[in-house]
Amino acid sequence: MSNPARYDYVIVGAGSAGCVLAHRLSADPANRVLLLEAGGRDWHPWLHIPVGYFKTMHNPATDWCYETEPDAGLDGRSLQWPRGKVLGGSSALNGLLYVRGQRQDYDRWAERLGNRGWAYKDVLPYFKKSEDQERGADEYHGVGGPLKVSDLRLRRPIADDFIAAARQIGIPFNPDYNGARQEGVGYFQQTAHKGLRWSTAKGFLRPARKRPNLAVITKAHAVKVLLDAGTARGVQYLRGGALQQVMACKAVVLCAGAIGSPQLLQLSGLGPPALLARFGIALTHELPGVGQNLQDHLQVRLVYKTSRRTLNDEVNSPAKRLMVGMRYLLTRTGPLTLAASQVAIFTRSNPSVSRPDIQFHFQPLSADRPGDGAHKFSAFTASVCQLRPRSRGAVEITTADPLAPPAIRPNYLSDERDCRVAVDAIKLARRIAAAPALAGRIIDEYVPGRRYASDAELLQAARQHSQTIYHPAGTCKMGQDDMAVVDERLRVRGMDNLRVADASIMPELVSGNTNAPTIMIAEKAADMLLGDYG
Repeated sequence: MSNPARYDYVIVGAGSAGCVLAHRLSADPANRVLLLEAGGRDWHPWLHIPVGYFKTMHNPATDWCYETEPDAGLDGRSLQWPRGKVLGGSSALNGLLYVRGQRQDYDRWAERLGNRGWAYKDVLPYFKKSEDQERGADEYHGVGGPLKVSDLRLRRPIADDFIAAARQIGIPFNPDYNGARQEGVGYFQQTAHKGLRWSTAKGFLRPARKRPNLAVITKAHAVKVLLDAGTARGVQYLRGGALQQVMACKAVVLCAGAIGSPQLLQLSGLGPPALLARFGIALTHELPGVGQNLQDHLQVRLVYKTSRRTLNDEVNSPAKRLMVGMRYLLTRTGPLTLAASQVAIFTRSNPSVSRPDIQFHFQPLSADRPGDGAHKFSAFTASVCQLRPRSRGAVEITTADPLAPPAIRPNYLSDERDCRVAVDAIKLARRIAAAPALAGRIIDEYVPGRRYASDAELLQAARQHSQTIYHPAGTCKMGQDDMAVVDERLRVRGMDNLRVADASIMPELVSGNTNAPTIMIAEKAADMLLGDYG
């Protein structure tokens, strides 16, 4: 490890945030930028087909394949937590849904939680900067950015029935939940272009790789931030069985996500002293909040058998699947362009709530889980999650071995308020199913089933029939209190030249899917780095 290479910026993690930072920081030819990625290149063909998440999730070639610890809130169940292990990170295997959250989320970050510069008026320009909106530019949307955002290429009549049913119970139609207001029902938009997934590796990293001042090293597993006298000097990583080092003249930026970033900080001696001492890691700087404040969206799944044909019927035989594949190859349309959901509802779990606190994801198909294959009967799935959960968990190392996964403890439904919202959300889902536009199409509630009726039984259904919606956040939270890990400029507290820029810095989970907000965080982080270091 003599004479390690030197760069101005060393970025750890080529995911949704890391690819953005690599693109923006290397735009100035004077900056020497290194991007380290533990996974491989995004060559797998399913990474580029929208519905490919059925093949890339739970696949160790592209997914970290994390699992949570048994969770008391889920009756002791463990959940699989897919996270991208490939160029593009989770943007390469997520559900493609483009959702920003509510303006109040960001205003609260700034005004209530002390993070100046993160109000909605401050972050909206960064959402617009990234975006190449298919519908064109307006007050809320941009064109010409690296991130393609498009309308769905697949719609089915049962989805229109679901929208009509939601409107019949008083939920307004909203064609743009990322615009003036989020509340309402409408079709999702997705990060896709001409029928192909548009990950950050494709949109941001691919054009930047032509630059001679940007280096990208894959299969490079970061094991430690090199610290000296309170300053980040570089990164040690493992590649091909050998330890190597790279040095950072300006800054080390962690973009390893809500699991990887706190794990790397803990392995580097930054975190709760008792946790580090347990595994013989020398304390470099006490930061009790590292790995704490874990939040995630937990979706309660409802599956309804229908008399109307759904996508299940289009893929339930080898011959039909062959036809679907041929259609996609020839036209880039059909079921292989399916995002994780078609219809979004952002609404209130009960009338007393001041702003939408639950989100529905509607799919015109059903399966026990991604990758298992569709059910053999016509059905749709209407899953619903609480947007701003109160339950908090933690990500903590269980050994000093950097290749061992950390313990993930979400503590789902550990807050009584979350339990109340889960029950109310199931009741609202059933109201939609009972509305005239949909009721005549439904044969039976397959999951969880009508046997769950009382509030206590509905809570039990939530504990037994819920899954993560893949939105971990908050484990290196931004703020001013003693549990904050980074300040409003994403500088790790008590350290120089070390920053975190990914979903882990969210002090509170945004009201929606997290990919677009993570890209925004990286866009803003790039501007701050360029402003601070020139």
